Amino acid sequence: MARKKVRPRLIAELARRVRALREQRERPRDSQRYSLDYETLTRPHSGRRLPVRAWADVRRESRLLQLLGRLPFFGLGRLVTRKSWLWRHDEPCYWRLTRVRPDYTAQNLDHGKAWGILTFKGKTEGEAREIEQTMYHDWRLVPRHEEEAFTAFKPVPEDTLRSVPYPPLLRAMILAERQKNGDTSTEEPMLNLGRIRIDPWDYPVKLEAKRKTRGTPV
Repeated sequence: MARKKVRPRLIAELARRVRALREQRERPRDSQRYSLDYETLTRPHSGRRLPVRAWADVRRESRLLQLLGRLPFFGLGRLVTRKSWLWRHDEPCYWRLTRVRPDYTAQNLDHGKAWGILTFKGKTEGEAREIEQTMYHDWRLVPRHEEEAFTAFKPVPEDTLRSVPYPPLLRAMILAERQKNGDTSTEEPMLNLGRIRIDPWDYPVKLEAKRKTRGTPV
């Protein structure tokens, strides 16, 4: 009986998956990448020292998993926010935790990943996603008795004005162009004020999209 030939594409795909799995196993864990020597303020894995502006927060504030490790069930359902958000925005900015996966190789379970539903400047996203920058030392837990007041937000009504008349010079130029083209329309030219939504510079990036654009090394 003739032996069935394996298509080259299947072999290449299998090799790609093996290489990706090997890379994933050799990849350092979060507890190794983000471990910190609090005396020298240097990360042993990379040898890099934290910027000077982060030194005060490192000594006073906590990482996200440091906060969650002290709570039952790692704080599922609780609200967490960041000190930088409290300083920059008057509108409520917070994550509602839906899933936590600690790094069990960490000594105090103070490293890992977390997922939640983001509310940024009073606008809540529709689905949960991974929380970024969990290793930063500026996370704060919203107390239970303050959650209702913290999440209370009355959105400001948007301006319904969508168009305005052109300035006199531009209006005269548009009317002259119409007359030149034989357009007998008497409609007043209006300038459209349609808004383009731009996310704030500190809006949390979707980590899933970032990994997708980066791709898997082959």
